[in-house]
Amino acid sequence: QVQLAESGGGLVQPGGSLRLSCGVSGSIGSILGMGWYRQSPGKARELVAAITASDRTNYAESAKSRFTISRDSTKRTLFLQMNSLKPDDTAVYYCKAVLPSNPGYVEVWGQGTLVTVSS
Repeated sequence: QVQLAESGGGLVQPGGSLRLSCGVSGSIGSILGMGWYRQSPGKARELVAAITASDRTNYAESAKSRFTISRDSTKRTLFLQMNSLKPDDTAVYYCKAVLPSNPGYVEVWGQGTLVTVSS
């Protein structure tokens, strides 16, 4: 079983930076991939950035060149470095892990952390 806990959200001015963290507890060896998602009021949850078990990354167009997904050497903390933040980046940011299941796979989500970009 894997549990996720996000932190690092807060209020930041446009153009500023934040680094989100996602602490991973439990059995991490089976994680197939992880990602950051966000959800704004009235909108569907959307992918921001993802990383595979072999450290391949992909980004939403809105995140490319501004956001960076990474993790520490123990793979127990996932990060999202966000630079040049815009008001449109305001959302609850969620961490997700994908694990194998029988059949298929299972998704585990954190509780989310709120990012507000405003002057």
